[in-house]
Amino acid sequence: MIDMNLIHKALANPHRRDILAWLRVPSDAFPEGYIDFGRGVPAHVIQTRSGLSQSTVSAHIAVLVEAGLLLSTRVGQWMFLSRNEDVIRTFAEQISLHL
Repeated sequence: MIDMNLIHKALANPHRRDILAWLRVPSDAFPEGYIDFGRGVPAHVIQTRSGLSQSTVSAHIAVLVEAGLLLSTRVGQWMFLSRNEDVIRTFAEQISLHL
């Protein structure tokens, strides 16, 4: 079950929408310095692309993860992020049914 209110809150910020858009096709958004390890995009690559501080990007990522829109995978010291397509699809279906 998804929390529609958390998702709406997460999507209210344009930087969070940018992060989701970049992760849709990571090879297009991060052409240089991005290596696909099959786990998602490293958080520091997102931070570099955004031009925001590390703490600001971490806060945006935390909101997206809490809402279920992003999946995070920790490997050693690295955190990889990818879109949760099932939640995004379910949210879009709910929007089309109820609004």
